[in-house]
Amino acid sequence: MKIKVILAALVVALVSCSAEHGGIEVHVIPEPLQMKVRNSYVDLSKAEMVFEEDDRLGNEAYKISARRNKVTVKASSKNGFLYAQQTLDQMTNEDGMIPSVEIYDEPRFAYRGMHLDPARHFWTVDEVKKYLDIMAIHKMNTFHWHLSDDQGWRIEIKKYPLLTEVGSKRKATALGRGWSNIKYDGIPYEGHYTQEDIREVVAYAASKGIQVIPEIDLPGHMLAAIASYPYLGCTGEQHEVWGRWGISHEVLCAGKEETFTFLENVLLEVIDMFPSKYIHIGGDECPKIRWEECPACQARIAELGLQTDEKSTAVEKLQGYVTNRVEAFLAEHDRCIIGWDEILAGDITQNATIMSWRGTDGGIEASKAGHDVIMTPNTHCYLDYYQTRRIQDEPFSIGGFVNVEKVYSFEPYTPEMTPEQRAHILGVQGNLWTEYIATQDHLEYMLLPRMSALSEVQWCAPEKRNYKRFLDKMTMMVKLYQKLGYNFAKHIFQVQPVIGINVEKACPEVHLSTQGDAPMYYTLDGTVPTQSSTLYTEPVCVKDGEVFKAIVVREDIPTQVYSQSFTRHKAMGKAITMHTEPSVLYSAGLPQSLVNGVLNESEDAAAGEWMAWRGNPMEVVIDMNGETYSRLSVRTFVSKWEEMYPPLGMDAYISEDGKTFELLASEDYPLETLDVPDGIKMYDLEFPETSARYLKIVAETLPSLPAWCERPGKPAYLFLDEIKVE
Repeated sequence: MKIKVILAALVVALVSCSAEHGGIEVHVIPEPLQMKVRNSYVDLSKAEMVFEEDDRLGNEAYKISARRNKVTVKASSKNGFLYAQQTLDQMTNEDGMIPSVEIYDEPRFAYRGMHLDPARHFWTVDEVKKYLDIMAIHKMNTFHWHLSDDQGWRIEIKKYPLLTEVGSKRKATALGRGWSNIKYDGIPYEGHYTQEDIREVVAYAASKGIQVIPEIDLPGHMLAAIASYPYLGCTGEQHEVWGRWGISHEVLCAGKEETFTFLENVLLEVIDMFPSKYIHIGGDECPKIRWEECPACQARIAELGLQTDEKSTAVEKLQGYVTNRVEAFLAEHDRCIIGWDEILAGDITQNATIMSWRGTDGGIEASKAGHDVIMTPNTHCYLDYYQTRRIQDEPFSIGGFVNVEKVYSFEPYTPEMTPEQRAHILGVQGNLWTEYIATQDHLEYMLLPRMSALSEVQWCAPEKRNYKRFLDKMTMMVKLYQKLGYNFAKHIFQVQPVIGINVEKACPEVHLSTQGDAPMYYTLDGTVPTQSSTLYTEPVCVKDGEVFKAIVVREDIPTQVYSQSFTRHKAMGKAITMHTEPSVLYSAGLPQSLVNGVLNESEDAAAGEWMAWRGNPMEVVIDMNGETYSRLSVRTFVSKWEEMYPPLGMDAYISEDGKTFELLASEDYPLETLDVPDGIKMYDLEFPETSARYLKIVAETLPSLPAWCERPGKPAYLFLDEIKVE
């Protein structure tokens, strides 16, 4: 290979295209803006390689022209050349050849991030570097490093040595989820990065075209710091670094000047280690209980004249004061802050960049107010969530459900956004919190291939995205993962079921899909399907007593049998409409999934078809279409530590025209206390037999969580999986 460089200054360490990734024919992910492929190949071992600086191209854009015996790469920046190199690597086949091709590509968003949490489980320098390698092959440019939390302080601060001597260690780690009757593993846990480690990671990231943004979460999620220096808390009491998950009520005292001295000294050392323009200061999930009781905090509120209004409470404004004071200090050192969307509750300055994680509403609100925004909604971008409903086959996780298709479907812009508001959306980030992720294999399993889907969201305009095209290309992308030794989830290569209802036949209907064109076979008699079973070609209506089982046949990836049975009742398969909005996190298949005969066996919110309402009642209308009935049952899942409560009451109404309803039955239920066992529960209503055509069911949700919860005052979830009518 002949290499010719035409650059004003060579700043890129270029690697031979036929090296490391040779032997793999990989289609480019994400999809380039423009790509023309000819019916010929270029032999890279004989080709002349020309790298030219072209200031006419965008900051991270690149062009590749490969024809005959010459490959020309043009870019205006280091990152542009690095991304071109990744594209060449991924196109190189086992013979060291690439197609004759013309490519022009430029990312949609300037900020393309991934987050990693070493506070809960620590990741070594080598493991962090491997994480950066994975980011690099997906052409991401920002690493958000969450370095402190209630469960561990992970960054050396020389002025405060106890932060790592005490704050980086916990006596044991919680087993499982929950906050009552917690069991621990009894194993001491520790780990932190020296300042030399930090600088090594920052330099390594820079070589990959990745900036590193540190996060020091404040004023909440600070128990590890308070355990190290008790005077930082409101009470001054000695605490231990938490071995359990969740949100501690112990937060930094906003009324003491010593708190701000501490923060400024810490941030000075952070600034010295990280050249990034941004410093992330957290700001999420900060309980205000201590502030409401603390004389110093109350004195600060009085001194500042903070008062509750329609937008926020006085203590929320106190957090805004903390945020603004830290923002002003960092601005004096030419740095900008990023904060989670909770900081919008305070009167913060417009200079703060908002990271929208509780859905996209915070980001939309922030963009309207003139803040820059990074979209990372838990609905689409939390890669610690389960990626399949078959959680019995999954490593234990925090819960939730975000599969590859969900990630791929994310669109950061909303139709009502003005051009000015869209200009404030800097980009998109995926988050990987690690309460339940402790090994490299598990980490990679949670990342891949969802990170490929996220990369397309970050790079490609909506008109360039096509989920079927993406799935087809994943056959080749996973070969790259295999070549590099990465573990990856294989759900998209399994049978992907969707259960609907066939109203005409009044039966559940199973729709199947899978990646590529691999054949799927099914049975209805409970036997395990084989290639001799019925080939799936269209949705299958499952009759009474039948058990549906299916499998996809592949040569290169092991596959699992999908099995589903159904519980029949008089509302099963009937037409149903929703009158209230469910939680966006738990709404798969609604409203038909409420009457499709599928009952969850798992006591996990992420399993099967659990659906949820929060902040408003569940209200649906079922067209009973001539059936006679006298009882209805709502099947719920209660897990109070996860803020999932039973209904406070349930009402049934009937109508013949679907417009005018009369009350049929009603019942109230007492609020469950902590000592009442959780689990799957049935709530029933019995009434005189009726054949009214329309049946309306209203189940009331708990509007305010009790004071002993981690988030008192917030609305509770009501989880349901089936409405049975008999």
